Amino acid sequence: MKMFADTGSWAAIFDRTDPWHQRAVAAFDSWLTEATSVYTSDYVIAETITFLVSHRSHHVAVEFGRSVRRSPNVRVVHVDEELWRGAWELFQRYDDKEFSFTDCTSFVIMREFKLIDVFGFDHHFEQMGFRLWPR
Repeated sequence: MKMFADTGSWAAIFDRTDPWHQRAVAAFDSWLTEATSVYTSDYVIAETITFLVSHRSHHVAVEFGRSVRRSPNVRVVHVDEELWRGAWELFQRYDDKEFSFTDCTSFVIMREFKLIDVFGFDHHFEQMGFRLWPR
């Protein structure tokens, strides 16, 4: 199985006060028993670290970063010039949506790597035709 992990899912795993915490942890634990390849981006990681340091603590943000770096299942895609341009095109085109620029980079990465499932809770992914997981 291959999927993309969004900020909301990472934050839910590491923020015990998050309403999605238990579902996110259970889903994450299931990756360890399956051969799941998890894609995420440097933008998503930066967004998650920023969220965790402001809503939880520096310690929790560091714990998240270390966990992602150590995980053999996680592949971090770095947003290069080509991905950035594609995200910018999407961002400009969808002025009727509330997509963040990071959302748009994620959409482009998912298309690039032919991913349809996203570990997350953000309905914007569904608006772009992707499937939220866990369902």
